[in-house]
Formats: sequence, structure tokens, C-alpha cells
Amino acid sequence: MNALRQAQTDSSKPVGFDAELWEDATPEQQLVLKRIAKQRSRLQARSAARAQAQTLQTQAHDVEQVQSDAPLVDRVITFVRLHPIATAVAGASLMAVGPRKLMRWGSIALPWILKLQQRGRS
Repeated sequence: MNALRQAQTDSSKPVGFDAELWEDATPEQQLVLKRIAKQRSRLQARSAARAQAQTLQTQAHDVEQVQSDAPLVDRVITFVRLHPIATAVAGASLMAVGPRKLMRWGSIALPWILKLQQRGRS
């Protein structure tokens, strides 16, 4: 299979600037020009894939509302992005309450939250 693929690429001539050099090149130089052309195509494909991934990531972060089917962490992050002032006020009020009361309230609220999450999944 590899020999077949190599035979197909051996007959191909590079395009662009390398095509001008191809006519006067020795067979060894032609091999180098082919390798350069392959490397350029790989780099272009990688660059295109990276640009596509970055575009998809940008589109995912441009959400204007919290998606109800998203994981909890994604929903929290989206909420924080959409409501930075509310998040800052909540953080400041939690710091004002203190760690002892937060632990007490958390031990009461955590079982309720877990039950609500289990009901939502089923």
C-alpha cells in the first residue's frame, strides 16, 4: 500500500514556486522539492484545523444564555460570564458571612442540591 501511495506522489509535480524549479532540478532535488511540498501542505492543513477549532471555540463562548442541557460547570461558567456584577456581589456577600456559617449552610443545602440533580436526570 505504501509503495502504491509513493508511486502516485512520485509522478506529481509541486505547484507554485517549486514548479518553476522542478524543470531544472536533478532527481535528488526533485525529491527534496516533493518533501517540501508535502510539508507545506501538512502545515496548511494544520493551520486550517487550528483556525477552525478556534472559530468553534469562539462560537461556543459567545453564548448569550445558559444552555439547560450543558454540564453544571459549563452552566456556572456561562452564568459568571453573563452576570459578572451579580457574581461579584454574591462572592462579596459570601466572604462577609464567613467560613463557619458557609460550612453550616453548605451541609444543609448540599443534600437538597444532590436530590434536585438526581430528579432532573431521571
